[in-house]
Formats: sequence, C-alpha cells, structure tokens
Amino acid sequence: MTPAAGLPPERVAAGLAERRLAQRRTSGEEYFAESAERLAELCHRMAERFARGGRLIAIGREPAARSDVRHVTVEFVHPVIVGKRALPALGLTGDGAPLPVELSLIAMPEDIVMAFGEPGDRSGAELAGTLAAGRARGALTVAFSRLGAEVELEPPTEDPFVRQELAETAYHVLWELVHVFFEHRGLLEGRAERRVHDVGASSFLYPFLAEQESDLEAVLADVAASAHMKFAEVCELREQTLRGAHDALAAAATSLRQGLDGGGRLIALGNGGSATDATDVVADFLSPPVRPGRPPAAYGWPGRPAIDLGADAAILTALANDIGSEAIFARQIIAHGKPGDTVLTLSTSGSSLSVLDALGEARRRGLETIALVGYDGGRIGAEGLADHVIVSPSQYIPRIQEAQATVYHLLRELVECQEGW
Repeated sequence: MTPAAGLPPERVAAGLAERRLAQRRTSGEEYFAESAERLAELCHRMAERFARGGRLIAIGREPAARSDVRHVTVEFVHPVIVGKRALPALGLTGDGAPLPVELSLIAMPEDIVMAFGEPGDRSGAELAGTLAAGRARGALTVAFSRLGAEVELEPPTEDPFVRQELAETAYHVLWELVHVFFEHRGLLEGRAERRVHDVGASSFLYPFLAEQESDLEAVLADVAASAHMKFAEVCELREQTLRGAHDALAAAATSLRQGLDGGGRLIALGNGGSATDATDVVADFLSPPVRPGRPPAAYGWPGRPAIDLGADAAILTALANDIGSEAIFARQIIAHGKPGDTVLTLSTSGSSLSVLDALGEARRRGLETIALVGYDGGRIGAEGLADHVIVSPSQYIPRIQEAQATVYHLLRELVECQEGW
C-alpha cells in the first residue's frame, strides 16, 4: 500500500482499516454462505470420531501455519467455555520426523487430520502427502486450501492475511459447535438415546439445543445458522475495535517502525491461544506473507527482526517451575530487551499476571510497549500499563482473538507504508 503523501498517520490508518474491514466482510460473507452447512456437517462427523476415541491431529510446516497448528490444538485441549469437555488434540510440525512418516506412526483410524498451509508453499507437497497418509490410516482429513483433503474449506480470496483470519474463525466455529453433538448424544452414530434436551446454562451460547435428538437435519441447520451468527459477531467486533483505535494503531505502527529502523526488534508474547497469536505476529514480521501462486516479492516487504517469547518450552517450564508462572516473560525481557525494542503483548483479559509483569519489566528498561486486549481492557487498559493499548470490547475469547488477528495484520501493513506519512 502506498498512501497519499502528506496524510497524517491516523488518516492513513483509518483509511486502511475501512478498506480492510470491507474486504474481510465481503470475503467472509461469501465464505460462510458457501461453507456454513459443510462446517455443520463436519462438526457432526468430528463429534462422532471424538466419541469413538479419535483425536484431532493438526499439521503444518511454514511459520504462520505452525501458529494455527498450535492455536487449534490448545483450543480443543483447553476449552475456555466452562463445562465443556477437553478433547484430545496434537500438533505436528515436522520437528521429529518428516510429516508423512510421523503421521503414519501416530494416526489412528478414528482421528481427524487438519492441515494448515498452501499448495504453493515449500511444504505443500509434504502436506498433501501427509493428508494422503492420514486417509490411508482411515482418518478424516480437513484443510483450508486445496491440498487433497476429504473436506476442503478454502477461503475465497488470495490475500494471505484474510485467508488466515477466515480459517481461524472456521476452526474456532468447529471447536465451539462440535460440543453441540455431545449435548445431543443420541445424534452420534451408534447411540440409541432419543430425548428432548434441556441445555440449561448453555442456552445463551446454543439457543437451538432444546431439539428432539432424532432430528439431525434440524440440528445441522441450526448449527449452520450459528456459524453465520458467529461470523457476524466478529465483523461487528472488528469494527468496534478498529473504529475506536485509529490513533492508537497509527502511533503504535510509527513507534514500532522507528524502533525497527533504529536496530530494535519486535518482542511478542501471550498465553494460550494468545501465545499462538504472538507466534503468528513474529512469523509475519520475520517472513512476510505472499499471495498464493505469486513470488515472495509480491508485497515487497522486508523481513523484520522479531522474537517469540513463547517459542521455547524449556525456558518457559524452567522459569515456571523455579520462579513462578508470572515470571515466564519478564525474565526473558531481562535477558533479551535492549533500547529500541518494542514489546507486543496479546491478552484476551488484559489482566494476565505474566503479561502485566512483562509490561512492567519492559517499562523499567525503557522499551516501547503495545498491548492488544479484550474485555474492557482489564488492568492494562485501566492502569495505562502499555504505551499503546487497543481494546476489542468483548468477553468471548474466540471473537476477541479473531479481531486481534485483524489488528496485528494491519499493524504489519502499516509498518511498511510510512514513507508517505
């Protein structure tokens, strides 16, 4: 993007945000119109496999794809909706062996293999071969691009940021709505239970669950409608987030670019799903995205130095075990932080102790700080604990994370369009 020369940064950020919001709404409406029914059917098929002892196995090799692998697995294993069951999920990224070999050794017939990546990636052929290995083992295979999976949910856009965001919403929807069929256990293959189900406290999340358990088609239709509803919710949250944050987003991009141009680095961190988003941010800075089928220079962006503080399990577990979980990021900032660095934190609550301690340590060392937060901003927003705070005002974690992905993708783009400001 080349902005008109002389425009103030907040005007550039506002104009870009409006264009990108419209782009995401248009692509998403097309995507969910085409995919909602298939997502509902896939939820049912996944629930049947989980009920028979199957697992979700996510696979990916490229830097950004690895973040989605980790994100979807943490969502299934660590459910954030109270009362929902933990479901078994593993992430394979080719660290121990080539992916087809590793999957062939691990996969079982009832598993679900979910691939992240593009056919034109360096690892595209390996992903396709891994999916073939999964099918040979009897697994259900799923992908968000054309990799030869049984179920392919490809976004209708070439923009890599929008493709990633739509895939994230889709796998969040799968995680959220697969639980519907555990509430309707009579709809799972091999079960004879047939009753009217009162969902009680779950009704605000799934208002359609009080259905006859013999009426699969009705439940599938309502699950598809819920997928549409969840996409509409994230569109609204993106707009609420960005239309109130033009100044903060422009200022964050300006300070980050200045730090990078001066030899500084981006240092990103978060917990759980937010840790995987920090991984995605770092991937986008280190290895700028490309449009499928186009050369790496399609954007013309340089790689930028960035560090993911959640990347090393040995460091995280050592610090958590020996000092306490609150120190897992602050101690790394002590080790790595230097003048010119910028610390980017992601937190859905805005009050995670490890994030608060990291921001405090960063400020003591004179580092610039950016915080993407949910809810009402939490302590970070209320106490002004970061230099630039962007709030996604929601209490629902999947939608917060989806809106935050749009924010940090815009931040990445704004960092590279400053010459005309």
